[in-house]
Amino acid sequence: MARRPIDPRAAAEAAFRPKAPPAPAPERKQGVPGAREMVTLRIDSDVLELFQSDGAGWQDRINDTLREAVRGRLTAASGGGAIPVDQLTSENDDGAG
Repeated sequence: MARRPIDPRAAAEAAFRPKAPPAPAPERKQGVPGAREMVTLRIDSDVLELFQSDGAGWQDRINDTLREAVRGRLTAASGGGAIPVDQLTSENDDGAG
């Protein structure tokens, strides 16, 4: 087969012709409830040593401690379990503020 000669004008017009828009990015799926995500976290060395000194499972213990620290926020964000201020007593107030 013979090669077709390249028309400079057609080549220039093709170069400046609008390109088709890129395909949209696939929609990011929501994570599985309870699944964990790998992150990098900077923790003071003495705090890290404290958790690691108890042996294996130190990452789980850090997660449990953080979960306990934000328990009130997580409950409020999910819309359940919040106790109205006028119903707080010394028995049901966890002091989380």
